[in-house]
Amino acid sequence: MKKIFASGLTFGIFDHLDENGDDIAQQYADRLSLAEACDGYGFYAYHLAEHHCTPHGRGPSPNLFLASVAQRTRSLRVGPMVMLLALYHPLRAFEEICMLDQLSGGRLELGIGRGSAPTELGYFGVAVEAAPEQYAEASEILINAMKGGTLSYEGRHFELKDVPLTLRPHQYPHPPTWIATNRPEPASWAAANGANIACVGPSTSVRSVTDAFRAARIHDADIGHQAPFLGLLRMVVIERSETDAYLLAAPAYERWLKSFKFLYELNAIPTPPNLPLNFDAAIESELCVVGTAASVRKALLDQLEEAGANYLLCQLAFGDLPLDASLYTASTIRSEIMARVGAS
Repeated sequence: MKKIFASGLTFGIFDHLDENGDDIAQQYADRLSLAEACDGYGFYAYHLAEHHCTPHGRGPSPNLFLASVAQRTRSLRVGPMVMLLALYHPLRAFEEICMLDQLSGGRLELGIGRGSAPTELGYFGVAVEAAPEQYAEASEILINAMKGGTLSYEGRHFELKDVPLTLRPHQYPHPPTWIATNRPEPASWAAANGANIACVGPSTSVRSVTDAFRAARIHDADIGHQAPFLGLLRMVVIERSETDAYLLAAPAYERWLKSFKFLYELNAIPTPPNLPLNFDAAIESELCVVGTAASVRKALLDQLEEAGANYLLCQLAFGDLPLDASLYTASTIRSEIMARVGAS
C-alpha cells in the first residue's frame, strides 16, 4: 500500500468535555491546563465538540471555551468540531467566528455541521427533518458573509437584507474549515470545497472516506497553502504497562459511554449501531487505543496508514481519567511518537 504520510503526520486534540464527576469549574480549569501543556508539546489544534442538555458535553458553547484556550496558549489552534449551524442564526455565527479568529490571532479552525443528535436539536425547537435545509442555508450565508461588504439573502429559514458586515475574520479569506463525516459523499464535497475532514471508526471503513476525498480533490488547490487534513479520531491512553493502561482506561470509557447514552436512554431511543457498548468492543473497533508507548505507537501508525489519514485527533481526556493521566499520555505522544515520525 502506498505511503500516505511520507512527509509527516500532524497531531491534534479532540474533546467532548464530557462530565468527569468533578465540579464544572474545576473540570474547565483542568482542561485549560491540558490545552496549555499540549501547546508546549507542539500539538496542532484543540477541537471541541458541541453538545446540549447532556453530560456528554459540558462545553455547549465551544467558542466561549475556546476563547479561554486561546488566551492560555501561544500557537495551539482552536476550533469547534463542529459548530451546529442549525442552532445559530448565521449572522450571529459569523460574528462569533470573527471574534474568535481575532482573539486567537488567526488560530481558528472552523468545523461546521448540522448535528447528529435529533433530541438535542429538538430541545431548541429544530425538527430533525428541517435541520438539513436549515444547515444548508446557514452555511451558504456564512460563506457569503466571509466575503465582507453587505449581506443579503432570502431563503425559507433566513432572510437578510443589506446587513452591514462590520467584523471580519483575522485569516484571509476565511479560517480553514472542517466537516466531520464517516461517509464518502460529504468527503467528496469537502475536497471540492477546500475543507478538511475528521472521521471516526475502524480504519478500513475510514479508508473509503479518505479515498473519496482524494478522488474529488482539486490537486493544485493547496499550492501555497496548507495541504488538506484527513483526520482520524482515537481515544488514547498510554501508561507504563499494558495492564496499567487498561485498568485506567476501562472505567473511564464506561463513564464516557454512560454520558453518551444519557439522552438516548432518557428518551428511549436506540443508540447508534456503531457505538461500542463496552471497553473491549471499543478497543476491537479501534475507537480506543491503550497500552505502552511502543504498542500505542505501532497501533496508531498502522491505523493511520490503513485509514489513509494524515492527522490524528487524540482524545486524551474522557470519562473520569485524571488530569495527570492525560498529561502523561500527551507528553509521551510528543516524545515517543511525534518526535519519531517527524510530526509537522
